[in-house]
Amino acid sequence: MNKEISRDAAWNLLCEYNKDNFHLKHAVIVEGVMRYFAGELGYGDEADFWGIVGLLHDLDFEQFPTQHCIKEQEIMRELGLDERLIHATASHGYAITVDIEPEHEMEKVLYAADELTGLIGAVALMRPSKSVSDLELKSVKKKYKNSNFAAGCSREVIERGAEMLGWSLDDLISKTILAMRSCESIYENIL
Repeated sequence: MNKEISRDAAWNLLCEYNKDNFHLKHAVIVEGVMRYFAGELGYGDEADFWGIVGLLHDLDFEQFPTQHCIKEQEIMRELGLDERLIHATASHGYAITVDIEPEHEMEKVLYAADELTGLIGAVALMRPSKSVSDLELKSVKKKYKNSNFAAGCSREVIERGAEMLGWSLDDLISKTILAMRSCESIYENIL
């Protein structure tokens, strides 16, 4: 069928499989980051699609953590959703849970930014402002080097993502900070 899904329908689907505020907020952050990058990289006409990819990328994580990026393909196919959406969301699990390699620039951005948004968010929470609005690259780099800080955020995946995009790690971090700033007011007020 390969039908498209609206943002409202995608949110309802996400909420059907995810109840934890942490996971819902992460999905909204990644949605905003993906929309930002769509505009910055010349895909502004596809910003809604990029956003939905970001929103649904962890659809199966809360209920099926051991089948992450596998079960969501099944769920989306049962709903007849667009194969581009299925491939894009599943590809962020490349070399972790699936062998679906990110191909499109959008998929590479998702792969690189997903883990990084968690790390940047953790650094922001350590600041007096608890915000990315005044966060600088050097603060993130300092915490990035400490493997015990935000230990669940894979540095290997972040670095592999930067390499896929042909960006330096500093560029990826700087651009992702800007992306998170662009949508902070949305995700701060979502839940």
